[in-house]
Amino acid sequence: MADAQQDDVTVIENAWVPMPDGARLAAKLWLPAGAESVGVPAVLEYIPYRKRDFRATRDSQIHGHFARHGYAAVRVDLRGSGDSDGVLHDEYLSQELEDGVEVIRWIAAQPWCNGRVGMIGISWGGFNGLQIAALQPPELQAVITVCSSDDRYTDDVHYMGGCLLTDNLSWASVMLSYNACPPDPTIVGERWRELWQRRLEHSGLWLKTWLDHQRRDAYWRHASVCEDFAAIRCPVFAVSGWADGYCNTVFRLIHHLKVPRKGLVGPWNHKYPHLGGPGPSIDFLGECLRWWDRWLKDHDNGVDREPLLRAWMQDSVSPISDDRPGRWVAETQWPSRRLRPRVYALSREGLVAGEPAEGAPLSIRSPLSVGLFAGKWCSYAESTDLPTDQRLEDGGSLCFDTPPLARDVEILGEPFVELELSADRPQAMVAVRLSDIGPDGTVTLVSYGLCNLSHRHGHDRPEPLTPGETYRVRVRLNHVAQCFPAGNRIRVALSSSYWPLAWPSPSPATLTLHPRGCRLALPQRPRRGADRTLPGLGEPRMAPGPTTTLLVPAHREWTVLFNLATNEATLGIIDNDGSWRLDDLGLTLGYDVTERYSQANDDYATVSGEVINRRRFERGDWRVDIVTRTVMTSTASHFHLNATLDAYEGDERVFSRTWNEVIPRDHL
Repeated sequence: MADAQQDDVTVIENAWVPMPDGARLAAKLWLPAGAESVGVPAVLEYIPYRKRDFRATRDSQIHGHFARHGYAAVRVDLRGSGDSDGVLHDEYLSQELEDGVEVIRWIAAQPWCNGRVGMIGISWGGFNGLQIAALQPPELQAVITVCSSDDRYTDDVHYMGGCLLTDNLSWASVMLSYNACPPDPTIVGERWRELWQRRLEHSGLWLKTWLDHQRRDAYWRHASVCEDFAAIRCPVFAVSGWADGYCNTVFRLIHHLKVPRKGLVGPWNHKYPHLGGPGPSIDFLGECLRWWDRWLKDHDNGVDREPLLRAWMQDSVSPISDDRPGRWVAETQWPSRRLRPRVYALSREGLVAGEPAEGAPLSIRSPLSVGLFAGKWCSYAESTDLPTDQRLEDGGSLCFDTPPLARDVEILGEPFVELELSADRPQAMVAVRLSDIGPDGTVTLVSYGLCNLSHRHGHDRPEPLTPGETYRVRVRLNHVAQCFPAGNRIRVALSSSYWPLAWPSPSPATLTLHPRGCRLALPQRPRRGADRTLPGLGEPRMAPGPTTTLLVPAHREWTVLFNLATNEATLGIIDNDGSWRLDDLGLTLGYDVTERYSQANDDYATVSGEVINRRRFERGDWRVDIVTRTVMTSTASHFHLNATLDAYEGDERVFSRTWNEVIPRDHL
């Protein structure tokens, strides 16, 4: 396999990184001209998403760009993924983090590296960048973490507010599919089938593992860097987007870390900011280079003297718009002393400025249809999976509105709602939505939060409710920056279910609110004149990707179907990447996903989620197909999992496995 030369960048398609136990991890390198003779700083991305195929285009665009600007860029497949040896058993295990330290040590020792290394990653790579930084390898001198979490239970794809997210099911299905993919025979040679068979047999059903830990126990505390922020001693640039599921992390990191740090939150979803929407994308790779230049090359470029936080203040927008108009704002410290709480009482008259007062109780028992139009907890495709007009949700909720605003209200930070309530069941949840009501009556979701009421004393010590007893709880909503314009109204909506974004309680519960203890607190931000002088963040720039041929275009749909004959409500999702060929490799890839979430007759025993993943690899007479199907249902006492994995080489099915698991519900 010949190396390639691209615009003074040498691309090494595969290099082997040895581990102490004899395993080898597969790396792809982009080296700037002259690096082998003088040594340059290096940037590492360390993820399980297959450098050779499914991430080849994105990797070349990012890491080729870094190499063009004087950095050795390194993309490594985790142990058990892509072309690396071994089996991947779960996220963020000690083996993964120890391997990462060894990879950094290996990079620093290469003749093309001067011993200084940075890490960048989005999602998984953003997580392990922080986690490896906490292990303090001396060669790691800066981190850029995008769409990640410092707390694996509180803010990840698995749970939110102690409630089970259905993204837990869909993500587990994605990884079941990824982990079943073979290494490329042109990289690993005749060993490919043996390595593939081991992965098929031993990677396992991660969904069961995650459901075995329904409270914040030692499993989730492991690799949650919030357990000891002081362990991170290198500079950190934390990035996310308001449409992403991980925006809260940025604010905790810039608050708690004591190292040089910087936060950036835009309007984007779960993608790098030069690739993502909604709203304007930016020259994110240029911002990365400024960070690397400061901390890996010691250039005094002023990055460390810029505002601590830069955020996109969103303007009011139609709920069916893919656009996110707004402007950049900045704060020099976090929490900002400039913010002031704007408090509204929740009363029968709506949202009333000021502290709560006595009032008659209000009750709600929501239908399971509330949540069908919530969008995805972690948005990937702004054209389909963002929330739509919240009037479709509000009919099954308790709604509290302000009068039309006399002047603009701008917020930045974490809204919260304090509730005094009781329930008629020992297990219940509450979903709280903050929305912007336009003059035409349309309702746009601004932020939301979930609370499993049995977790009212903490996610590590759930306790059942005593039916009829009154409790005080605080529901934290996702951080947000939003301008509510004069003439619009602010709405808080409360529901007792939020399916299918979150799995319902074991049975329907009626919540009763006591207004004397119910209030909304908004982090109001006064306008800052200096925001008008913030420098622009530019247009996206990146290196070219490999030459590809599109064979089948991507196809994405979200469809809600109410069958009035059967009283069944279904959310159907098509998320197909289509099929394309990497021309230089002669490798054809395909990836299709369908998801289905349903319930009938508002019966909690009928709630069901199903995810089917299909992946294909084809080159010449070599063809591999992977098909996985995961189905999750529940009773009042247990979760039920049924999963299948089928692997095909050519037309022959060479592996098949079925899982049938029953997991007790733990206050969930």
